[in-house]
Amino acid sequence: MSFKRRGLYAAFAGVFLLAVFVRPLPAAQPLAETFTLNNGMQVVVIPDHRAPVVTHMVWYRVGSADEPQGKAGIAHFLEHLMFKGTTKYPPGAFNRIIRQNGGEDNAFTSKDYTAYFQRIAKERLGLVMDLEADRMQNLVLKDENVLPELKVVEEERRERIDNDPSSLLSEQIDAMLYLAHPYRKPVIGWMPEVNRLTRDDAIAFYKAHYTPANAILVVAGDVTPDEVRKLAEEHYGKLANTFDVTARMRTEEPEPIAPRRVTLTDARAASPVVQRAYLSVSYATAAKGEAEALDVLAELLGGGATSRLYRKLVVEKRLASYAGAWYSGDGLNSGIFGVYGSPVPGGAVEPVEAEIDAILEDIKANGITEDELARTKATLIADTVYARDNQGTLARAFGSALTTGMTVADVLAWPDRIQAVTLEDVKAAAAKTFDDRRSVTGVLLPAAGAPAGGGEPTDPTPSNSTQQ
Repeated sequence: MSFKRRGLYAAFAGVFLLAVFVRPLPAAQPLAETFTLNNGMQVVVIPDHRAPVVTHMVWYRVGSADEPQGKAGIAHFLEHLMFKGTTKYPPGAFNRIIRQNGGEDNAFTSKDYTAYFQRIAKERLGLVMDLEADRMQNLVLKDENVLPELKVVEEERRERIDNDPSSLLSEQIDAMLYLAHPYRKPVIGWMPEVNRLTRDDAIAFYKAHYTPANAILVVAGDVTPDEVRKLAEEHYGKLANTFDVTARMRTEEPEPIAPRRVTLTDARAASPVVQRAYLSVSYATAAKGEAEALDVLAELLGGGATSRLYRKLVVEKRLASYAGAWYSGDGLNSGIFGVYGSPVPGGAVEPVEAEIDAILEDIKANGITEDELARTKATLIADTVYARDNQGTLARAFGSALTTGMTVADVLAWPDRIQAVTLEDVKAAAAKTFDDRRSVTGVLLPAAGAPAGGGEPTDPTPSNSTQQ
């Protein structure tokens, strides 16, 4: 049940990066238009006429970082419960109607947002709007369907985190990286708090966050802005807001003053891994060009077989089976930059970590080359071209950006901003970010007697969201 952020420690499956933003090509640009309904609900339309289908998404500006104290996991739990029906569409009807009409649907929760989506034939767009608009205000929850679903969530936590050593380490790293900010909590919640969630908790959270002015509608596909506007006004425009939407208030993270370290030994671990997370800026909090420089830096350091980390650790020195880097810049309040490596069979973690440190220090001191910068920019911008072929990816790029402090214009301009990154920008971003005081280093070790090294490399990316 998840999207995952690029990089090492992953709890769930799926991918979303700011690097999937649309490239503004003169002839092929998928124009995006935005407008706001009278009740404050923002609408984004991304025409794509290659096939007679649409992707319809409703995004709420609420995630696990907005949960009340002691209710960790309630945002994700409510996501599950949103499928439990209304008076108009009783339990089971939502999914059944979507399937009967040849569509597919799902939902996901992150630290900053919750989203519900359907992909269906364009002539059924009004139908899915009716379904979503209905459950935005008319959800009916009863203990007979709430309590069994809580068991489902508990089992999901056991399966995806408690039984996965890399996910457990991810959870510990997040908890140490953030001392005060609610990003320290896992999206799925801590099990002791999840165990105590109730129907009343879910209803209270629903009433506090689900209303048109706190939502964004994104429609990508074989439609025009005028067609979407007419349907949106018909189905969503008639909904009255049930509360006044205010700014999200979250505990501010204090400036880090010391590096932190955690070691997890687990018999289930297939191989040792060392990973480091640095608290960084996000696109929403960065100065001009700073987040873009971190995207370039992550790709250059660990984006593939030609990256610095992979070439040095895997190809040249043969210290690691795999190595890489990632940058998660889509947080409303902060970002994370990560690096990682796993020693070759029989190898130790310490030489891998030492070589990673040496590579980071070299970039801080000497920066990167013009050739590296040009190649990395070309790779990132090319990725946006490929992303344009996926209707759902386009919708998710806009929805994620708009729920975390960015605009439609920011999405469309992203490739141009990547192109504007300079050598000095990358060196400055590295110097600021690769500060040990801003870091947490995590080491995963097999238990004594377990085989060290080897096995298929995993992609332990940080857990950003859970998805049904």
